[in-house]
Amino acid sequence: MPEARSIRLAVLIDADNASPRIADGLFEEIAKIGEASVRRIYGDFSGQRLKPWADILAKHAIIAQQQFAYTTGKNGSDIALVIDAMDLLHSGRFDGFCLVSSDSDFTRLAGRIREQGVDVFGFGEQKTPESFRQACRRFIYTENLLQEARALGSDAGRTPKPLRPPSAAVPLLKKVLSQIESEDGWISLGMLGHRLASIATDFDSRTYGYGKLSDLVRKSGAFDIDKPEGGALRVRLKVHQPKKRSSQT
Repeated sequence: MPEARSIRLAVLIDADNASPRIADGLFEEIAKIGEASVRRIYGDFSGQRLKPWADILAKHAIIAQQQFAYTTGKNGSDIALVIDAMDLLHSGRFDGFCLVSSDSDFTRLAGRIREQGVDVFGFGEQKTPESFRQACRRFIYTENLLQEARALGSDAGRTPKPLRPPSAAVPLLKKVLSQIESEDGWISLGMLGHRLASIATDFDSRTYGYGKLSDLVRKSGAFDIDKPEGGALRVRLKVHQPKKRSSQT
């Protein structure tokens, strides 16, 4: 049987709102989703400000879309990115778009692409406005990509500092568990992860210092975890046992 075709992605990078330091981690992350068939970056590369990006374009086969900054305060790069995105969308050749920017101006673009039934994966910093994050099917914080790169480097023995403390994830995890119906209170970890992705597009266990959702749930101390023989890992809200009273003589 022929191999299933990889998900074809168009990667569009806003050079003014993305650091070149994320490039390695960015394309490693995108490779987990599908094939980056189109790789374009938008900005004014005639000056020194974007030289760090210009120096690594060839390494990742990124095509620079030069936009001269003729007028201060007018961003032709954003307009060029949107025009290209719509042309690529209407070509019907792509299963998804990766929009790399922390700029909320791309919120409407992400929404328009999704209206067409095509997935949008956003990549930006934690400061990215919620409107853009929620417009994407999934949003990945680029700080996590930088941390992952450091963890795989020479200092692999050192655990990177999480963007948020693990305790910050507990209220969201509890909320999601309470929304899933279950006769005995146990929910499969896979179902929990799926519902999390639907409710919080930017949820990522790496944000809280753990590479796997199972590790985050286990280390939080707020949940019971069980793995039945031959079954999948499952989780429930921690059941607190009543304290036994000491007997009096």
